Amino acid sequence: MLDGMLLLGGGGLLLAVLLFLLATLVRMHRELVTLRASEALFRRLTEDVSDVIWRADRNLFITYINPTDEKLRGFRADEVIGHHVFEMFTAEGIATVNDLIKQRQDREADGTITGAVTFEVQHRCKDGRLLWGEVLSKPERDAHGRIVGYHGISRETTERKQLQDQIQQLAFYDPLTGLPNRRLLEDRLGQSLASSRRSGIFGALLFLDLDNFKPLNDLHGHEAGDLLLIEAARRLKAGVRETDTVARFGGDEFVVIIRELDRDPAVSREQVATIAEKIRARLAEPYCLSVEHGGLAGQEIEHRCSASIGIRLFIGNGVDPDEILKQADLAMYRAKDAGRNTVCFY
Repeated sequence: MLDGMLLLGGGGLLLAVLLFLLATLVRMHRELVTLRASEALFRRLTEDVSDVIWRADRNLFITYINPTDEKLRGFRADEVIGHHVFEMFTAEGIATVNDLIKQRQDREADGTITGAVTFEVQHRCKDGRLLWGEVLSKPERDAHGRIVGYHGISRETTERKQLQDQIQQLAFYDPLTGLPNRRLLEDRLGQSLASSRRSGIFGALLFLDLDNFKPLNDLHGHEAGDLLLIEAARRLKAGVRETDTVARFGGDEFVVIIRELDRDPAVSREQVATIAEKIRARLAEPYCLSVEHGGLAGQEIEHRCSASIGIRLFIGNGVDPDEILKQADLAMYRAKDAGRNTVCFY
């Protein structure tokens, strides 16, 4: 009888275990179905969007990227996953990301917990093209607040960037010569004055007016005049350094800002006089203009057009930018009165 009770008790235990295992299997099946449904939903949400969705580990190696990246840049997911994010960007883009990483490290060293950042960089495509993309990147942290990875969204902004560049070009550059216009000139002059004030090194502003421009317009029309202005702008840019500024002030007037001459005013005066003389001689060389439209289409026009140049040295201490322009303009008119094709200091 005891043996029968033990057998019955053993059978009940076995049945309980089987029921438990069955319930566990049912629960696991349901969880698996739910997980697969979630994965399918995730794929639909990430694979059918126009933005690139990605994840990376703490060392910035890509661990996931959706198919949109292939549509935009041409790289399959298996050509991206496992590779460093820097392989996506140009050198300038890498520099931008490194700057952001350093800023985050500096802030977190002071105990500040940082969140998502947004930046815009150029991305490399498989066919060699470059496209602009805005990247939203957010760190993933463990229970101790340490960064263990990143995830984010990248969105192509090439068209928007081009529109911004066009607006910038129209707002700050002369459409004919491509030189900075008066608005950007005023900004550059303010920067040059501030730099001169900090360093104690002289700079100079040259105000130029073309001496024999109007007769060309009157005789051959505005297209010939435009061609001469374009060539004069090219000669001016070729006569100064990258750090200097050449701007079209208006009409046939140009302004050149020469930065970082010398601490000694006499040496600075000599240096800028040499530069101005080279510019004057370069502008006085004959202009050969090829007219492509109108009644003179196909003809070569040779024209001589010198320049009168006024110079105003500056050190940046308590000097008004508008006053500098006016004084350089007055010096230019002195050069006109002196017979043109010459250089005068204020």
